[in-house]
Amino acid sequence: MLEKFKKIASQAALKYINNNDIVGIGTGTTIKYFINMLSNFKKKINGFVSTSITSTNELKKYNFNIYNSNEVDIINIYFDSADEINNNMEMIKGGGAALTNEKIISSIADKFICIVDQSKHVNILGKTHPLPIEIIPMAKSYVTKELSKLGGLLKYRKGIITEHGNIILDIYNLEITEPVKLEKYINSIAGVVTVGLFTNRRADIIITGNYDYTVSTIKNIKL
Repeated sequence: MLEKFKKIASQAALKYINNNDIVGIGTGTTIKYFINMLSNFKKKINGFVSTSITSTNELKKYNFNIYNSNEVDIINIYFDSADEINNNMEMIKGGGAALTNEKIISSIADKFICIVDQSKHVNILGKTHPLPIEIIPMAKSYVTKELSKLGGLLKYRKGIITEHGNIILDIYNLEITEPVKLEKYINSIAGVVTVGLFTNRRADIIITGNYDYTVSTIKNIKL
C-alpha cells in the first residue's frame, strides 16, 4: 500500500529538475521509483552522482551519465528519502547502509529534496526505526561499549559490509529527544565513521505522499 504514496511523492519531485543539472541520487525503494520516472528526463539531465552501487546499477539501466563526486564542480540538486523525519525536519537515514555517502553528497549539493510517504513522519526519532551507525571494524568493541550507555538495543547487521569496508550497528528502541546533541556526540566517538542522524544537513524541501493520495510540500524555513 505504501508503494502508491511513494510513487505519487516521487512524481511530484520531478518538477524540481532543471536543464543540465548534475543530480545527486540516494538509495532505497522510493528512489528506485524516482529513477524509473527520470528515464523520461534523460535529455534534460547532465548526469548523476550516486550514493550506492544499487542506485548506480538502476541508473545504468537507462544509460544515464554517472559521475564520481570528485569529477564534478557542483551537484545542483540531491534527491533521497528518509527512514524517519520529525517536525524539525531532522531525519534518520541509512536503512540501505549508504549513510556515509548520503551525508557526503547531501552536503555537497546546493539543494536537498527528500521524498517520503506519510508513514515516515514521526514526533520522536528512533522509536519506530533503528538508528544506524557506520563503524570501522577494529573499533567494534570500543564503540559498542560507548554506545551501550545510550540505552536501546544494539544489533550489528549480519552480512553487511559497506562500500567503504565498514560495519553497521543499529540501535533500536531509542527516543531521540535531542537529535543535534546526539549526532555530535556519536560522531565524536573514535572509530565511528558517521551516524544516520541528519540534523546539520536537513532537507531543503520535503515532499510527502499522503494516505489520502494528496502530496504535501514543506520547505525548511531555517535556511
